[in-house]
Amino acid sequence: MEFNEAKKIMDQKLGDWKIMALASCVDNYPMVRNVSCIFYNDKIYFKTDKNFRKTQQLFQNNRVAMCFNGVQVEGIAKNLGLVVDEEGRTFEKKYKEYLWQSYNAYSHVDTEILIEVTPQFVEIWDEDENRKAFQLFIDFNTKEVTYKPYD
Repeated sequence: MEFNEAKKIMDQKLGDWKIMALASCVDNYPMVRNVSCIFYNDKIYFKTDKNFRKTQQLFQNNRVAMCFNGVQVEGIAKNLGLVVDEEGRTFEKKYKEYLWQSYNAYSHVDTEILIEVTPQFVEIWDEDENRKAFQLFIDFNTKEVTYKPYD
């Protein structure tokens, strides 16, 4: 399987937005929590308050893992600053469209920052059209893909 085909499977499973589990770790202290994610530009975006524990942890260690329904993403998190300062305000527009309730409740807060996660490695558990399980491993750095069927 080629990289673009594997990435297409990932994109289809994730869609435009999802609530994903975000895992981070500092000083051997792991944390997992849910974040509301928007997908565009081949990256994952979420907003959070710059004062939250998870955010402080990301400032210390930007390596994260995220998971939703059989798709695990390992990547690098980057603070892009205030949500309202993003050029073109793409995140804000998409967040408003897909997650109106959260947008309406929190977007006015001036401590809300935008986090961008660049995928490094993705593992997908899924089934083919015959309900046979498989794993798909996508290395975004090397563009290598491994397909592992289970009988």
